[in-house]
Amino acid sequence: MALPSSVLLVLVFLKAEVTLSTGSNECVARNFGHGSVVCECNSTHCDSVGSVALPPLGQYSSYLSSMAGSRLEAGRGPVQVNSTRAGLRLSIVPYQKYQKIRGFGGAMTDAAAINILSLSAGAQDQLLRQYFSPEGIGYSVVRVPMASCDFSTRLYTYADTPGDYNLDNFTLANEDINMKIPLLRRAQALSPGPLSLLASAWSAPAWMKTNGALIGKGSLKGQPGGKEHKTWAQYYIRFLEEYAKYNLTFWALTTGNEPSAGRFTNYSFQALGFTPEEQRDWVALDLGPALHASSHPLTHVLILDDNRLLLPHWAKVILNDIHAGQYIHGIAVHWYLDSLVPAEMSLGVTHHLYPEYYLFGTEACSGFSTLNRGVKLGSWDRAENYAHDIIEDLNHYVVGWTDWNLALDQTGGPNWVKNFVDSPVIVDALRDVFYKQPHFYSMAHFSKFLWEGSQRVGVSASQKTHLEYSACIRPDGSVVLIVLNRSSSVIQFEVWDPAVGYISSTAPAHSLLTLAWNTQ
Repeated sequence: MALPSSVLLVLVFLKAEVTLSTGSNECVARNFGHGSVVCECNSTHCDSVGSVALPPLGQYSSYLSSMAGSRLEAGRGPVQVNSTRAGLRLSIVPYQKYQKIRGFGGAMTDAAAINILSLSAGAQDQLLRQYFSPEGIGYSVVRVPMASCDFSTRLYTYADTPGDYNLDNFTLANEDINMKIPLLRRAQALSPGPLSLLASAWSAPAWMKTNGALIGKGSLKGQPGGKEHKTWAQYYIRFLEEYAKYNLTFWALTTGNEPSAGRFTNYSFQALGFTPEEQRDWVALDLGPALHASSHPLTHVLILDDNRLLLPHWAKVILNDIHAGQYIHGIAVHWYLDSLVPAEMSLGVTHHLYPEYYLFGTEACSGFSTLNRGVKLGSWDRAENYAHDIIEDLNHYVVGWTDWNLALDQTGGPNWVKNFVDSPVIVDALRDVFYKQPHFYSMAHFSKFLWEGSQRVGVSASQKTHLEYSACIRPDGSVVLIVLNRSSSVIQFEVWDPAVGYISSTAPAHSLLTLAWNTQ
């Protein structure tokens, strides 16, 4: 007997509900007309590749994301004894050893916290799991702004009382205590290992600055070694101490976000200017000694925290000084304007001059350009831009790469100065859903598979190719090769690992592919 159409509709609805509640890991794809799709997630459903274990020796795993709609699509196949005679061969060169990976992640800005907390409790947990849990994408780094930045809803610091050189009135903000700290603790509880927290300040309190304001062109009053510079160093120490009360300890801090902006540009949002000479002397006379004498002497100090086109000059000025250099561990770079200077001229030269200091990517986002501003749901171009930059950075000695806001709303905010940008996760609070953008999956291809302690090794191509690639040997001896195809053609290739044999593979047009295999 045929069922009435109304009954069929109810059955279809119930079936859909069952699929959601059983935790199906398929992407619920939505197309907003920007070249590819987003995956929609809610409190009961989100696609996930899950915990990843490699097949036994003699087989490989593959994970594919593409403009056509694949999202970490898993596959596996045999490692072959003989060459497949593909035209292009990518050969792993294990004896060419380079930098070790620190990790990948994003920033817990005020805006990110506001958006995450705008969701229901179940959807919040889902979003945090996507980033930090073992079934998620393995984020291990979280950048935390010290007080307000443009991705805040108001202007504030932790010491806004004029003349408070002893920081008697230093206090964390509601944004820290009620939003960022609880979310960081939840993220840490989900993570299988300790999160590497990274602190960056945008501006000193206005009363310490030459322009008397948090925004615009302005520097610290006086000179390094003077009372403003010493108080600003102690401000960092107090921040570390206050967060430590919540069992949140920082792996590293930077000397300040984009110091060139506050020195040479009349920024419309929070900034604090330093020249490289001023930053060198502040580290040598104030920040370094203060940190060394504090209860957090092992916290790393990263200089620059600005665009890589300032290298190698910025590094030369600071690291050639033994007084500053003794307190410094690494150099933090942003991705903006990367196309203006070749990676080898900035990152490569800096590494070869100062190999004992690591390079670390601390900020990147899409949608910052006035010609291509804000959120574009489903943009594959932005996924490719992320993957291209990460591969280029890895191949030039960078040890990790940090995205900007963990989550934004559909306008790319909130942002008090309306400097709207894009994010790997976009929240629709009214529907209690969030969208995982294509560049969420770009991050995943690296963060999920390149564990801390993995070491980049050489890869050589048998002929010129449009493919971009980087390979690492992980601490357990397994190999990961990440391949980006930004061309509109399918590219056949084979991988040769002298330890195991040959892998036959295909990079679809506009795709990102991660291959992984055991060697023992």
